[in-house]
Amino acid sequence: MKTDLLSNFDISEAAVESFVSDTLKGADDGELYLEYSQSESLTFDNGRLKGGSFNTDQGFGLRAVAGEAVGYAHSGEMSEGALKRAGEAVTAVTRGYSGSYAAAPARTNSRRYGDENPIGAPSFEEKVTLLTEIDSYLRAADPKVRQVTASIAASWETIEIIRADGSRMRDIRPMTRMNFSVVTGEGTKQESGSYGFGGRKPFSEILTEESWKSGADEALRQALVNLSADDAPAGAMDVVLGNGWPGVMLHEAVGHGLEGDFNRKKTSAFAGLMGEMVAAPGVTVVDDGTIDGARGSITIDDEGTAAGYNVLIEDGRLVGYMQDRQNARLMGMKATGNGRRQSYAHVPMPRMTNTYMLSGDKTAEEIIASVKKGLYAVSFGGGQVDITSGKFVFSCTEAYMIENGRIGRPVKGAMLIGNGPDAMKRITMVGNDTKLDTGIGNCGKGGQWVPVGVGQPHLRMNDVTVGGTRT
Repeated sequence: MKTDLLSNFDISEAAVESFVSDTLKGADDGELYLEYSQSESLTFDNGRLKGGSFNTDQGFGLRAVAGEAVGYAHSGEMSEGALKRAGEAVTAVTRGYSGSYAAAPARTNSRRYGDENPIGAPSFEEKVTLLTEIDSYLRAADPKVRQVTASIAASWETIEIIRADGSRMRDIRPMTRMNFSVVTGEGTKQESGSYGFGGRKPFSEILTEESWKSGADEALRQALVNLSADDAPAGAMDVVLGNGWPGVMLHEAVGHGLEGDFNRKKTSAFAGLMGEMVAAPGVTVVDDGTIDGARGSITIDDEGTAAGYNVLIEDGRLVGYMQDRQNARLMGMKATGNGRRQSYAHVPMPRMTNTYMLSGDKTAEEIIASVKKGLYAVSFGGGQVDITSGKFVFSCTEAYMIENGRIGRPVKGAMLIGNGPDAMKRITMVGNDTKLDTGIGNCGKGGQWVPVGVGQPHLRMNDVTVGGTRT
């Protein structure tokens, strides 16, 4: 395991620090970002081990920021020559520019997770044995089971940030995850269900028999529900959203629109609305990177800023954006600990961590009972969102009709269609049961992927457009 990344260069640490200081003269900001990472994954499908990978990577990214311009170069070669070539590339943005180098981020003594490396423990043989046991367990659970897929994945990375002012910051980031997918069938009809969990925690916390059996049972339950489901009707109706993972719709339809770069460039549906009502009263949305062990949590972001608890919408009013250092400076705001990047080969940008809605005062039972006829959306699959317009389409992977305040028959093929800002104003009841998802979220933006968390309480939304398959 490598934690002192600066020692990987073929020149002294003092020489690297001097190079960074000289290269970033005249820049507004920038850093040398170092990374060492390991990752592994195993996939057991249809009764056999179908895939396995193990990867080790290391490298650096050098960035110079001058106004709105960014010079960036990266390399997997930790050498003086590679550093010099990177320096020649990034200083193109500072030639003829005279900036004032920004102050370093404030240091933090907080840690949001341990530094134990999950790679290699349990052993490869033990993981394969467990995946085989999961396959057998699910196939024996119900004769309708036709296919089982189970996977285990882990990563461990060390990052170090060296700034021109001599400050250095470091973080060690573990991650584990387990996923299940089950296909059930009767005759020519078949449906699937899935479930996953994980976070920044060791395998010892997620590979317990109680945990994997609970996850496997949930994937099977969803598949059996969908097997018995009717085609969903289409039209405008009241919708109740479940708590937890359905927060992915909030993440996509609203969260991205509250990232600083989209608002600075005025390409967000929320641009220019600071201080205005953008959601129904009672709706409060936060981005919180400080939750211990959560998938989206970070001790520091990829610029060195400590993770924060950032209120974005408060009682329906827009009060904040998620910011990296560059956008915060250009917008006259404070960096919020949301400057994230996929790896050393990518520039940082404003990204979410764990984004969720706070609880209200209604029980889930009260919310469901208030709906005469509508849809209860328990879980979501894929979706599409246009950041500029706010328009979205999300498919439900588990949903039920509500009839006279009671949960009725399951339905399949339901899609929620709408506009993020408009949908936020259609919320009429907020549950008292906020929870995060189980640790499975990945977020894409600008060709980069980072782990995130989502969450919300039960919600009632009035007069939502539902796409269905019932003819």
